[in-house]
Amino acid sequence: MTIRNLMLGGAITATLAVSAWAHSGASGVVKERMEMMESMGDAVKAIKPMMTGEATYDADAVRKAARTIAAQAGDDLTSLFPQGTDGAPSEALPTVWTERERFEDLADALEQAALGLERAADNGLHAGQSGMMGGQSGMMGDQSGMMGGMMGEQSPMMDGQTGMMGIGNMMSAEHIGQMPADGAFVMMTQVCSACHDRYREEDH
Repeated sequence: MTIRNLMLGGAITATLAVSAWAHSGASGVVKERMEMMESMGDAVKAIKPMMTGEATYDADAVRKAARTIAAQAGDDLTSLFPQGTDGAPSEALPTVWTERERFEDLADALEQAALGLERAADNGLHAGQSGMMGGQSGMMGDQSGMMGGMMGEQSPMMDGQTGMMGIGNMMSAEHIGQMPADGAFVMMTQVCSACHDRYREEDH
C-alpha cells in the first residue's frame, strides 16, 4: 500500500472521528465538546488533500490547521469531559472516565502531534523513493508499528497489542517537527483514530 493510500485512510478515519460528534439535542458542555470535535475535523479535512497530492501544498494552511487542533487538544479537550456527562446525546463511551489517565495521555499526545505538525509545515512533503512507511528504517517499521525505524523495535509509538499510544514513548513536538509534513500529519491522525476507536460510540 502506498504512503498516499495509508495517509488517506488514516485521515478519513480521523476526520470521521472528530467531526461526526456534532448532533442535535446537545447542550452545555456536551454541545461545546461536540463543536470542538467538529472544528478539529474541519481542520483535518482542510489539509488532507494537500497530504495526498490532490491539492497544492500550502505550508501556511498546514500551520493554521495544526494550530487549530493543538489549541483544542490536551487539557482543553479533557476539561470538556467532566464526570457525569456521558449518556445520550453524548457519544462518549464510559471508558473516557474509567480510563481517565489514558484518555488524558492521548489528549496530550494529540497536542504534541499537532504542535509537531505546525513545526513541520515548512519541511514540505516526503519526496524520497524509499517509502516513508516501509522497511526497517522507515517511519512505519514492519515489525514495530508506528515509528518503527525511528524509535526502535522495542518502543513503538502505537502499542501493537492494544492499538493505543505507547505514552511512555511519545515523541515530542520538537522531534515530530523534524519530519516531513505528511509524516507528522499521519502521526496526528493516528492519535485521533486511537482516541476515536476506544472512546467514542460507533454509529449504528
